[in-house]
Amino acid sequence: MTSPFEYINAHQNETKRLLGIDYQHLQQLIHQAELKHLEIQDRKEASKTRIIARGGGRNASLSIPEQIVLTLTYLRQHITFQLLGLLFNVCESTANHIFHYWLPILQTFLPESLFAQLRDPESDWAVAQEILEQNELLIDSSEQERERPTDKQEQKKHYSGYKKNGL
Repeated sequence: MTSPFEYINAHQNETKRLLGIDYQHLQQLIHQAELKHLEIQDRKEASKTRIIARGGGRNASLSIPEQIVLTLTYLRQHITFQLLGLLFNVCESTANHIFHYWLPILQTFLPESLFAQLRDPESDWAVAQEILEQNELLIDSSEQERERPTDKQEQKKHYSGYKKNGL
């Protein structure tokens, strides 16, 4: 099975359908995000007290372009991190970590959505509500199983009130 990144490189005309941007814009975005990533890493490195020499430790399982495509795939497709991990051959927590690392970096280069642009809820909400009233809005709100914390206090924060489904 090929990864989504390999598929995109082999079928460049499918990039817009899969990620919402065309292949040339994807390459530009990857280049800009890599530069920003290197800048962040250099800042972290300057403030670090090293115990292990630079380059030590485990190598990343995905290249930087693959990590960016993973993040864009989540933003476009809204699949679970479990399925995203299966697509990119990483574990669920790694997919989640990669997404949350790259999201703020990509937000500096990508336009914000309508709701993210709302700064003054009082004045801008009327505009957003008017736009939404002109369209039909569907929301899938089914509950999905997730790992529950073992700590009782943490469990209370996430408890939905639903009974276990017996699986």
